[in-house]
Amino acid sequence: MKKISLAGQIFIGLLFGIIVGAIFYGNPEVASYLQPIGDTFLRLIKMIVVPIVVASIVVAVAGVGDIKQLGKIGGKTILYFEIITTIAIIVGIASANIFQPGAGVNMTDLETTDINSYVDTAESEESKTLVDKLVQIVPTNPIAAIAEGDMLAIIFFSLMFGLGVAAIGEKGKPVLAFFQGTADAMFYITNIIMKLAPFGVFALIGVTVSKFGLSSLIPLGKLVLTVYGTMIFFVLAILGIVAKMAGFSIFKLIKLLKDELILAFSTASSEAVLPKIMEKMEKAGCPKHITSFVIPTGYSFNLDGSTLYQALAAIFIAQMFGIDMSISEQISLMLVLMVTSKGIAGVPGVSFVVLLATLGTVGLPIEGLAFIAGIDRILDMGRTAVNVVGNSLAAIVISKWEGVFKPKQDKNVLEQAS
Repeated sequence: MKKISLAGQIFIGLLFGIIVGAIFYGNPEVASYLQPIGDTFLRLIKMIVVPIVVASIVVAVAGVGDIKQLGKIGGKTILYFEIITTIAIIVGIASANIFQPGAGVNMTDLETTDINSYVDTAESEESKTLVDKLVQIVPTNPIAAIAEGDMLAIIFFSLMFGLGVAAIGEKGKPVLAFFQGTADAMFYITNIIMKLAPFGVFALIGVTVSKFGLSSLIPLGKLVLTVYGTMIFFVLAILGIVAKMAGFSIFKLIKLLKDELILAFSTASSEAVLPKIMEKMEKAGCPKHITSFVIPTGYSFNLDGSTLYQALAAIFIAQMFGIDMSISEQISLMLVLMVTSKGIAGVPGVSFVVLLATLGTVGLPIEGLAFIAGIDRILDMGRTAVNVVGNSLAAIVISKWEGVFKPKQDKNVLEQAS
């Protein structure tokens, strides 16, 4: 009998979770049993993310050891991220204007959800200028940054530390060996934790469906369909063209990442797949120093699915309240999103925080978020999967741009992509 692949096991967990959640819809006891299982799985993943990022970047940077080359890669990476996320915002705004998902929505049919927990965070983020955000990338205490999971500060410290290890030559070899061993050990632990993924997915989906029910999608069905349809278009058309320009197939990439995409979709957590996509893109042909820098940095600067959703949701709220936004106002919205969507990854409910900050800045009613908060988890699942595809493709694009993409004849990777 043929063994069921991990992707198959996760999908089975997803289906069973939906069934159990639908059967026990409205029963809070089910959530109390399932939530700890899902939370434990996510905590296991988050436990290994920071050690993997630190160790991988230190090893990769120390291996390159050329600050000019790293600066060139960093500049190209940020430029690419800015272009793609700007296109994502434009696609989101265009889709909202074409399909008008908020037009004719009867707000009396919609349930409101308390969003006060996000308001304080949004206000504190709004008060920060772009310069403030850039300054905060440099940690005053690297240990505190690691403890708080501040990814940009962690990346900056790891880059500096890696350059230091490279600069001291022979003396740095024991340090380099330590971090190489740490990275290898963490990837081994990742493979063990991934065996628990079907149970984590089952629990997390079960909780979501039992709380909100499938019926919660009906009043906001047009928004859900518009968001998912636009994200599918963005992946296949926009990212598809980018992949083709880089000499790679978007369908081949999706096949290669099928396990990670199902897991990211089910858990609505990009962190859940960060170690595995770094490992897979390296096996696919991207050098270690590029995957170790581009993919973690993309988690703050290249959230294609999130920025597309934020643009679409902002226009949706305007339509829902009967506010007709002019072209100039929509351009202002795009410019505000280009700033507010950067550098706050790791903040709980990041898309909600960005939307709160954005709506207030462009004069739209933040009360509109209370109507879509109930289905945000459903939307979050889709945008997380898009973020994963976007960041994985970014590693390939930068590798090709640098002329260092070398597909490896790894049997397992080739089988997954075929």
